[in-house]
Amino acid sequence: MRVRVVRSAEIDLEEGFRFYERQDGGLGSYFLDSLFSEIDSLAYFGGIHPQVFEFHRLLARKFPFAVYYRMIQGEVVVFAILDCRKHPSWARKRLTE
Repeated sequence: MRVRVVRSAEIDLEEGFRFYERQDGGLGSYFLDSLFSEIDSLAYFGGIHPQVFEFHRLLARKFPFAVYYRMIQGEVVVFAILDCRKHPSWARKRLTE
């Protein structure tokens, strides 16, 4: 199955990279590697994750982030990659924009 990451999700990844890179040099790259691995897994496992706010939500294993995606015409479309440490109302607002 094809996986597509929209620009808003790419921006989320860039912000996460910058945050973790400020914490410790090289950690940002590890963050990206981990999240891209999770996103790549959607080619095989897309659609099996529970739905939250009308999106499927994949919880990342190594970082407190969630990948929000939808199945659209046989394609996995990633709309957001959000920090789970923020209040759920923030995530809901972000996903409805």
